[in-house]
Amino acid sequence: MPSAYLVLFVANLVFATSYSVTRIVLADVPPATLGLARSVIGAVILVTWTGRSLVARRIPRHDHWRIALMGIAGFALAFVFGNWGITHSTASNAALLITVEPTSLLLLSPLLLGERLSRREAIGATMAVAGTVLVVVNGVPGFTRALVPHWRGDLLLILSGLAYASYTLVGRGVLSRHVVAVVTAWSMLWGTAAMIPLAGLEWRVGQLPVWTPGALAGTLYLGIVITALGYAVWNWCLDRLGASRVAIFVNVQPLAGALIGVWWLNEPLTPFTIIGGVLILAGVHLTVKAGRTE
Repeated sequence: MPSAYLVLFVANLVFATSYSVTRIVLADVPPATLGLARSVIGAVILVTWTGRSLVARRIPRHDHWRIALMGIAGFALAFVFGNWGITHSTASNAALLITVEPTSLLLLSPLLLGERLSRREAIGATMAVAGTVLVVVNGVPGFTRALVPHWRGDLLLILSGLAYASYTLVGRGVLSRHVVAVVTAWSMLWGTAAMIPLAGLEWRVGQLPVWTPGALAGTLYLGIVITALGYAVWNWCLDRLGASRVAIFVNVQPLAGALIGVWWLNEPLTPFTIIGGVLILAGVHLTVKAGRTE
């Protein structure tokens, strides 16, 4: 169990790099096309990895429909909404607004999955969310200034976060009954199929990709590291820790994303970013400690 927490923490640090990389690649590759490219690369890797077990392991029809929903929500909708959102907003806002996902999971997991957090885990989750709010609004809501909204892009990013949360909520039960790699590969294949017509619409109106060396390198990074390996690791952790505990760790991404913005995008490091970051790390630490006690 401690190893799963460590893997999950490192995974979210890596996920935080995807927003800046996506922002750079979108200068040359349209949003839906980038989502399709990521998904195709990830699907090829995971299908190759699972091999014959992809078709040899029989999955009941009702579970296969759930996996299809995972793919449509967690890949097609999440990728396209996220890419469209970053196009009309900023990479930093994309990292910050990913908090929609853990908040949705923390609120809905007890209702839909019957998962319960211990008292210490609930306190840790509250601290992590509070720290995230400080980072997101760059202050105290109602007392200090908020971020200047890129409302169209931010709304799309919120929808992307809800799509990611849907992937986790739908997938929790399926992952407990089937091999993680097989479920991940099938869901990615469904997501790829759903994105083909969206990318086709872009091509039809003349939004064609320009595969510069930077765009190609960024797409490969997003497809191999973030999509194929990232989703496989995410599902592995989800199967072992549950949706509620996994959700808390997503709060690492806004902090890491803000710090990447300081280093890579020359954005300011404010006192609220530091205070919020401390709360996030303290909340995650408390959650891990509670899990070890159990």
